[in-house]
Amino acid sequence: MIGPTSADCREVLIEGESGLLNVFPPEQRPIYQPSLRRITFQNGAIATYYSAEEPERLRGPQHQSCWLDEIAVYPEPQLLWDNLQFGLRLGTHPRVIATTTPKPQKFLRNLAAAPGTIITRGSTFDNSANLPPVVLDRFRQVYGGTRIGRQELQGEMLEEAEGALWNRQRIEELRVRSAPELARIVVAIDPAVTSGPSSDETGIVVCGHGVDGHGYVLADWTCRLPPDQWAARAVQAFDKWNADRVIVEVNQGGDMCENVLRTVRKLLPIKQIHASKGKTTRAEPISALYEQGRVHHVGGFDALEDEQCNFTIPLSGPSPNRVDAVVWAFSELLIKPEVQALFF
Repeated sequence: MIGPTSADCREVLIEGESGLLNVFPPEQRPIYQPSLRRITFQNGAIATYYSAEEPERLRGPQHQSCWLDEIAVYPEPQLLWDNLQFGLRLGTHPRVIATTTPKPQKFLRNLAAAPGTIITRGSTFDNSANLPPVVLDRFRQVYGGTRIGRQELQGEMLEEAEGALWNRQRIEELRVRSAPELARIVVAIDPAVTSGPSSDETGIVVCGHGVDGHGYVLADWTCRLPPDQWAARAVQAFDKWNADRVIVEVNQGGDMCENVLRTVRKLLPIKQIHASKGKTTRAEPISALYEQGRVHHVGGFDALEDEQCNFTIPLSGPSPNRVDAVVWAFSELLIKPEVQALFF
């Protein structure tokens, strides 16, 4: 048994409220010998605990199985893992179970992708029968929709591509629970060309321009639907947020995009956008607004933030439709059009 520190092993894995000494009925409780770092179970099995702070101590002992707790916070997880493997050679099928809050680190990614690894996921709320409702409510109120909530409570490994235009820490720093008074609100659409199960999604986001001069992401209504249905969804978002205008990119669908919106509402205020630059070129000024602290997410937008934090130069992978819609929205709301001077 390995914990981040010797104290963690004693106070959490062994003596804690849900530690080994407390999960057995009294008549089946194992024998704990702290001086030997040993636990002997009623069936004769013996467990020895080690601290991850001393990975070299795993060089000599041999074991049939191992439990590593909170492996993502070990100081040198790869060194410890390598030392453990050489001693994990007793019995016919030596195995390891690693329990941890997932963190986006190279070692954990490699371990998850290794042949033979089986991943089981769970959230804090799966354990709701054993936790006070007031605590769960507080978790939802304070951490719902946040990066730390997704990682610590939902057990998600939040990936972030190297060199991405956005990073989770900055988005988290700028996150707010409510927007101030808004001077303008737009619904931005990045339409997909097709609507099959493997098609790109149609990006639909609602963004506002605050009286403080900052931008606010208010809603993400992105969907994978046929044109008449995504158009109806966009108009619904327009009504819900009392928006001023719909911004739609028409490079792919041309006038069809505006026409399908007008079949839902004839007098809908629409502005067509023609993309004359590549996706990354368009996205860079908007990512710069985040770096300047001028764009805030009102609550959490998991899928959008995943796209943002994997948006690299050059762009690879699926089309980032949510990001494109955000780019169109804040290009309209916050980026002033280039001033064209006429000379005679």
